Amino acid sequence: MSMALLEVKDLSIHFGGVKAVQNVSFSIDAGIVYAVIGPNGAGKTTLFNLITGIYTPTTGSILLDGESIGGKSPDELARRGVARTFQNLQICMNMSAIENVMVGAHLRLDRNLIKAALRWPALKRRDRELHTEASELMRFVGLESYVDARADSMPYGALKRLEIARALAMKPRLIFLDEPAAGLNPKETIEVDELVRKVADSGVTVV
Repeated sequence: MSMALLEVKDLSIHFGGVKAVQNVSFSIDAGIVYAVIGPNGAGKTTLFNLITGIYTPTTGSILLDGESIGGKSPDELARRGVARTFQNLQICMNMSAIENVMVGAHLRLDRNLIKAALRWPALKRRDRELHTEASELMRFVGLESYVDARADSMPYGALKRLEIARALAMKPRLIFLDEPAAGLNPKETIEVDELVRKVADSGVTVV
């Protein structure tokens, strides 16, 4: 029997006397689309925050490939192949669309700036490669017409897909999408649904 990609056991977090998440257990197998369903205030985003390193569990464990990741930082989890988007947009509005996507790619690369500065030709070559990669991801999510646009000029629905492109730039094995269709009109919701299926078909496990 193969090991689950992710396993959550008796996960809880308490904020003072408030039990935001309590004794949650489930497992995720690679290559499947999963959904966490519940009413507003049920703790869905809190659960995502626990798994992706924004919160540290009060009790319980989170295992990725059988190894404990509870309390690991988001950047360390990104390097291990776990990415996410947020219910409320986390886009750098003062940057271009493609620069936002490139930020995601930088998380998985050597971040030693002194070393990079001493290898200026290699740094420029890497940036050209990242620009090409980011352009391809923008086409993948249906944003090829916004490659040269500033983020603050883009419509809300396009920004939701831009955030997915940035998460995909981390080359994740597992991606958590926190209400990716929240605030979208029916047409945009269908587009996001199709994109989720496209991401899953590319080999990324989606929650």
